[in-house]
Amino acid sequence: MKNFSYTPQGVCTSNISFNISDGKLYNVKFTGGCMGNLQAISKLVEGKDATIIAQTLRGNDCRGKGTSCADQLAKAIETALIKTQKTA
Repeated sequence: MKNFSYTPQGVCTSNISFNISDGKLYNVKFTGGCMGNLQAISKLVEGKDATIIAQTLRGNDCRGKGTSCADQLAKAIETALIKTQKTA
């Protein structure tokens, strides 16, 4: 299981951490932000295919910011998957 940490841009949350194992997401945690919503996102994505989650959440917008915590999670996952492919 590989651990990842990502510093999001343009949103309230200051860090996103998660694990990827066999292409699936685990232990998604947000630091800061709207905790009720972010805890719900974490529960909904637990054990799900990382690529599908990234595709689903990509482009989600919060209050016209052009991004959101969900969109930043998608970017974090995409970055992690690229790193995983380079080390494989």
